[in-house]
Amino acid sequence: MRLGYGEDSHRLIEGKPLYLCGLLIPSPHGALAHSDGDAPLHALTDALLAAFGLGDIGLLFPDTDPKWRGARSEVFLREALRLVEERGGRLIQVSLAIILDQPKLSPHRQGLLENLSRLLGLPLDRIGLTFKTSEGLAVAHVQARAMVLLDG
Repeated sequence: MRLGYGEDSHRLIEGKPLYLCGLLIPSPHGALAHSDGDAPLHALTDALLAAFGLGDIGLLFPDTDPKWRGARSEVFLREALRLVEERGGRLIQVSLAIILDQPKLSPHRQGLLENLSRLLGLPLDRIGLTFKTSEGLAVAHVQARAMVLLDG
């Protein structure tokens, strides 16, 4: 068994799209990032890479490379899953926390879970998804923390 942990955060600015778990969430503010700024998928990517000692998202997809400008984070996640599977790893379970003050995410829970299930190849009961606020500590900020459990 292997355990991986990852986290990511992005400042939010007006007029940018807000992507979470691969879905576009209606919001006047989105992530300031080189890619699409999907903090939950970035955290999951880092967790998968960490479980096998493969570095982090910045090592594989540096923000200094124009090739990744505006890239969808699903690309990063798929590559991390491929690298894990190449080494005999199999994802068993995911725990993901998204910290965001606005917009409220509970109306999007089912869509986020279903998209994560599709992206990760896991049944819904193997994905723990929680939403938290920063209690005003990081109003213009999105954070995500992820833990993954793998066999291999």
